[in-house]
Amino acid sequence: MRNFIRIALLIVLLSAASGEPLVYVVPIQGTIDLGLPPFIERAIETAEENNADAIIFDIDTFGGRVDAATQIKDAILSTHIQTVAFINRRAISAGALISLSCEKIIMTGGGTIGAATAVDMSGKKASEKVISYMREEMASTAERRGRSVNIAMGMVDEELNFTHLVIDGDSIEVTDLEGRKEGKLITLTTERALKYKIADNKAEDMDEVLELLGLSGAELRIEAESWSENLVRFLTNPIVASLLTTFGFLGILFELQSPGWGIPGTFGAICLALSLGASYLAHLASMTDFLFIIVGVVLLMLEILVIPGFGLAGILGIVFIFGGMFALMIPDVPVGHEVYSMALTGISIGIVGGIIGLFLMFRILIRTKFWKKITAPGTQRHEDGYDTSIGMEPYVDKLGQAATDLRPSGWVTIDEQRMFVVTEGEFVQKGDPVKVLSVEGNRVVVRKINVEVKE
Repeated sequence: MRNFIRIALLIVLLSAASGEPLVYVVPIQGTIDLGLPPFIERAIETAEENNADAIIFDIDTFGGRVDAATQIKDAILSTHIQTVAFINRRAISAGALISLSCEKIIMTGGGTIGAATAVDMSGKKASEKVISYMREEMASTAERRGRSVNIAMGMVDEELNFTHLVIDGDSIEVTDLEGRKEGKLITLTTERALKYKIADNKAEDMDEVLELLGLSGAELRIEAESWSENLVRFLTNPIVASLLTTFGFLGILFELQSPGWGIPGTFGAICLALSLGASYLAHLASMTDFLFIIVGVVLLMLEILVIPGFGLAGILGIVFIFGGMFALMIPDVPVGHEVYSMALTGISIGIVGGIIGLFLMFRILIRTKFWKKITAPGTQRHEDGYDTSIGMEPYVDKLGQAATDLRPSGWVTIDEQRMFVVTEGEFVQKGDPVKVLSVEGNRVVVRKINVEVKE
């Protein structure tokens, strides 16, 4: 019996040892935004937990945020699993940094890699502070993987120039790269990337990639973003995030104009919660930014629900919220003054545009049947049976006596009936005789007379 158990265990161990290699395929396509790093980090952790033999990043991107690419680069460099960048057409800008962080780079025919200079939201070249940061990030990453540091820096800074490169210990004169000249950025085609050892091999599909890696027949597991990761990427999209922030602010501001707590405040709070929650999950919001905004919301809540009117607490709440939202728009990487200017402009435009948009929506809403159902439009006319009178009309021309001083309003007594009245503007002392001139709804107008009135 013991021999049988030993043989069974040996068979299991031999089967496990001879099993197919495991390879994870992780797509990096489209714009690189701050919702992408959490997905990449999760995919790498999953591959590590399952002892994968390699992770292949299927890359086809024109780039995106530098801070997001830096987070992805750090995650790739920190894993012990073999990492491969399969540039399936192009790895431009931030995509080039991610590709250089992988141990191997394999490109399709007609592919490109490079053009990694940092630009602002308007497409203009960023400040020297930002360029310097990106240049050294590219250089250190290339150096870590044994690739040409000069080419990596030339992808970022067009002010650099060189005539020779050291490849595998040999000095090679460079004549076919426009980017070697000052004023030109480096972008490499597949063939030139192979020539200058930026890329390791060329392949047209995943099967060829596996064959080049010596992993033919490996089990492929393609990682896909979960619904929650897709939701975070959607909510951190600059347009969506701006709208959520704008409507969140407007909801809170409109709530300040009405007593208690209602629909505008609830809607605003939900928008702000979605925006802040997604930003925090995407590592865009730090805990400090988060605390600033929470303090601001708490101060506004105190102003709305506890403190009457609108004073210091409300102003401080708005300042704290604006400060936190401004910090959210500043990436974790070094930036120049133009980024701060754009962040301030973005907040201003978002709020003004949101107010205008909400005003137009309100103008349209009040014309709908839905609005008429939840409001009481129109007037209650006397001809339709409605009347605001409280039955004082028979007292017109009757005489009475001021029960209090009339300055110009107060109480009088007429036919043993006490009623609240107003004079034409004159002052009437208590005890003076008065005459009722007119009754308009619940407004009784009286005048002082010189006739003694007996009660």
